Amino acid sequence: MQFLSALKLISSSSPIRCYSTQHDSRLLATTRSNMQRSVASSIIKLLSKSSAKGGGVRPHQAAVSGAKLGVDKSAASPVSALQLLAILAVIAWTLFLYMQFSVLSAAVEVVVEVSREGREADSSADPCRGRYIYVHDLPPRFNADIIRGCRKSEGHWGDICASLINAGLGLPLADPTDGVITGEAGWYGTHQFGLDLIFHNRMKQYECLINDSAAAAAVFVPFYAGFDFARYHWGYDNATRDAASVDLADWLMARPEWRRMWGRDHFLVAGRTGWDFRRSVNYGADWGNDLLAMPAGRNMSVLVLESTFRHSTDYPVPYPTYFHPRSDADVLRWQDTVRSHNRTWLMAFVGAPRPDVRMDIRVRDHVIAQCKAAASSGGAACGLLACARSPGSVQCHAPGDIMRLFRKASFCLQPPGDSYTRRSAFDSVLAGCIPVFFHGATAYKQYRWHLPEDHLGYSVYIPGDDVRRRNVSIEAVLRAIPPDTVERMREEVIKLIPRVLYADPRSSRLETIKDAVDVAVEKVLDTVARIKKGEHVDSGRPIPEDPPNMYVTTESRFLTKSAVERIVMRLKQWIFGHC
Repeated sequence: MQFLSALKLISSSSPIRCYSTQHDSRLLATTRSNMQRSVASSIIKLLSKSSAKGGGVRPHQAAVSGAKLGVDKSAASPVSALQLLAILAVIAWTLFLYMQFSVLSAAVEVVVEVSREGREADSSADPCRGRYIYVHDLPPRFNADIIRGCRKSEGHWGDICASLINAGLGLPLADPTDGVITGEAGWYGTHQFGLDLIFHNRMKQYECLINDSAAAAAVFVPFYAGFDFARYHWGYDNATRDAASVDLADWLMARPEWRRMWGRDHFLVAGRTGWDFRRSVNYGADWGNDLLAMPAGRNMSVLVLESTFRHSTDYPVPYPTYFHPRSDADVLRWQDTVRSHNRTWLMAFVGAPRPDVRMDIRVRDHVIAQCKAAASSGGAACGLLACARSPGSVQCHAPGDIMRLFRKASFCLQPPGDSYTRRSAFDSVLAGCIPVFFHGATAYKQYRWHLPEDHLGYSVYIPGDDVRRRNVSIEAVLRAIPPDTVERMREEVIKLIPRVLYADPRSSRLETIKDAVDVAVEKVLDTVARIKKGEHVDSGRPIPEDPPNMYVTTESRFLTKSAVERIVMRLKQWIFGHC
């Protein structure tokens, strides 16, 4: 009976569990240790009981007679022997179980380790793990048919049809001036609103495409939203403008890929500003279509050239520039070119006046006036490429002239245009020219995927109000920056060049350098992964605080003024600010 009781005690206190290969080895070690302590405790309890029953002397036994005591001792001896045999049997059986469990635990640990190594090997063997993208095979009415009718848009956006050749890059350039800006070197007359086609062709070369949508981390929708805007914006009613977007939404929502996450893992490119796709919230109810205001548009991640900050799913990406390298060597060669170029101008501006824009961004005319005044005063203060604001104007659409001017300038002035952002900001970065911004939404509040958080490390910020209302001298601010600081800022700009350009989609992708598409796709995949984890993800809201005012910080960062001079300057700022 005691033998059976011992076995029952051990089995009830130390149950043997089976572990799958998903358990951690630490759990196995902990379980084995608990079993050892349980077995030891069981043995101690059993020995204590046996000692109390067979080996101990009870008080009332001391008063018995010698003969009776002798009888009791002779009777007790065989009982003690049985107890001892039972204890030995229990110990032997416990050791047997312990050895068996130890071998089993070791075997499971080996299986766990092999399984873990196998998973790591699978991950390293599959570089596309977590990066697979499924591309919807849309009916041609959503893309190819749209660009076939490009002639409808030529009266408003110049020769947009010519800009669609060469996979959306446009005509190759043949600049006779210095032989640098040429098609052979990767330069094309790319339209600033040609990103729909460029991005689609780049996605065709993406290394982790997959035909099984269930295994994809994200879904790309190759709808040419920007071209659709251009073909129906002028001279059509709102129903016609929205027709393709409504049709697309119906098509997508009927697909099983959509129902998996209701479109939250889908993304498309709308190669214009976000304002062009939010007619219902625009200042003018007759501008644009309502793609981003539709339920389907609100669920997808939409890459635009400028975010509206009105919703959480439109993510800004750089405007297309004129340079589309085919290899890493092309990028490195161009970076060396702009790094070694002689900068003869302090600052430069390319653009036309904008007297009819909103007051909060109406600073361009003042910038042009200051540039003209600096140029007329003698010296190499400001280079100006003025443009006429008309559909047939070509002054600001000659890439060779633009890039030559920007390569000769240390700073490129980038005031807002029709909206906060402009392609010229990315042209200046491409030229290694330090951009000067006059509104926080021109770059800082927009391109968080592609531009650094340290804004003053690569750019200068002068609030537009200081120029427009207080007549702050742009030239004086820029001349106050020490040469070594200018060199350091220019090097930061040159490092940004790969992140703001779009590689030639017809060539194999860049090997070690990430361009604007690579950065955007990585961020989309990260966004979708976070959504799948239940995180709240959006493109960001307007930042109420502007970056540090370069004009205000000039005296502390760059100038060595006396205390009296600093007080006088601050007093002037306060007086003019309250006039």
